[in-house]
Amino acid sequence: MRDGVEPMKPECLWPLNALLGEGPVWSAAEAALWFTDIKQRRLHRYEASTGKCETFDAPDQPGFALPARGGGVIVGMPTGLHYFHRDQVEFKHLLEVEPDRPRNRLNDASADTHGRLWFGSMDDDEVKPSGALYSWGGEGTPQRHDDDIVITNGPAFSPCGRRFYHTDTLQRSIFVFDVGDEGELLRKRLFITIAPEAGYPDGTTVDAEGCLWIALWGGWGVRRYSPNGAFIDFVPFPCANVTKVAFGGADLRTIYATTARKGLTPSELVEQKTAGGLFSFYSGITGQHSTPVAFGQAATLAI
Repeated sequence: MRDGVEPMKPECLWPLNALLGEGPVWSAAEAALWFTDIKQRRLHRYEASTGKCETFDAPDQPGFALPARGGGVIVGMPTGLHYFHRDQVEFKHLLEVEPDRPRNRLNDASADTHGRLWFGSMDDDEVKPSGALYSWGGEGTPQRHDDDIVITNGPAFSPCGRRFYHTDTLQRSIFVFDVGDEGELLRKRLFITIAPEAGYPDGTTVDAEGCLWIALWGGWGVRRYSPNGAFIDFVPFPCANVTKVAFGGADLRTIYATTARKGLTPSELVEQKTAGGLFSFYSGITGQHSTPVAFGQAATLAI
């Protein structure tokens, strides 16, 4: 317990009623949290020290918004990758990703310790296996690593950077890969399957101990698993759809979580008054430092 705060008890920081809140990521340079509301086409920024809340309208559905090296964020939308800085208002289009898959949008992302962006695409109707997994080193064309996925989610790395986790949400499966010397993904294998009664695995985050935190869509909380795939703990939430968690704060021991109202009935919305809100709780467990995305002249592909 810290300053009277009970560990593992989520509290709603910002009841913003996000339709599909997603992709929280801590920016150490700003001491702030970025996240998106995909379906309402908004970027959100929460400043931890002051509680200041900011919202920016996006031109299309933003699947993620990751801090970029030098400031601003890299945003994934159906039209590809974009750069946005809160002082400039406009979104700068960087490149297309899947011009041949017009029904797809980009969904969920993370950066490795070298600033390489890892992200997935998905069928916006959540039906066809048209989604894929990509990495992008800041210049040129993204590299495709996996394919035939309906909803991609939760790209995350182990602390050593040699294990990569990726989620196939509709299969209720989290897969693990080995990461090669050149950043290639090797030996894809099943890591965890979530039982139907526990919901669907959504975004995934790995802490400094190498344990996975898996947000559960329809599962009323977040699960923590060991690097060997053993279930460790469950953090209950007051709403059904938890989409992803991120470690933040000066000591990286505060966990922020996004949630969603999408798919809830009117009666469920009455019962789940904070659904779609931004939550936080003190974990007592340290997260990993997030690396800003390198792009343009700041890009590096060194492994």
